[in-house]
Amino acid sequence: MSEPTRRKRRPRRNGAVERRQEVSAGAVVWRRRSDGRIEVVLVRPAGKDAWALPKGNIEAGESSVVAAIREVGEETGLTVTDVKPLGDVSYVYSRRERSDAPLVRIFKTVHFFLMRQTGGDTANHDHEIDEVAWFDIDSAQGRASYASERGLIAGAKRSIQG
Repeated sequence: MSEPTRRKRRPRRNGAVERRQEVSAGAVVWRRRSDGRIEVVLVRPAGKDAWALPKGNIEAGESSVVAAIREVGEETGLTVTDVKPLGDVSYVYSRRERSDAPLVRIFKTVHFFLMRQTGGDTANHDHEIDEVAWFDIDSAQGRASYASERGLIAGAKRSIQG
């Protein structure tokens, strides 16, 4: 019997991969139109060709609920109420802080909430966002760029209609 072929490991650039955990919070923000249709807000982050739910890092001393409400306000310009837990999304991604820096592998968890819009103006979003738009909930589910967020919108629809 011959010896199994082994893959050669590619040497790591700039040494070992650093591992880091991050926790963020975000929301599915919804409203009911006068005709009864439900709409959900999505954001298009600056410089990206992707539609996503508003979310961001939890700051020191913040709870996930407080962070989610703050991030919704910053990224969408909206105020909200009726905050309910919706679910968590976890994923892993890698990045370099600089081109000559070691690779950092980020293990991220995002706590999502369902929130009803009560006021505000989407024109008042911050510089991290290029565009904020309302979509019919079914259109939002199809428009969202990330499968995990499409699943959260589906869960939100069941909860709202339920």
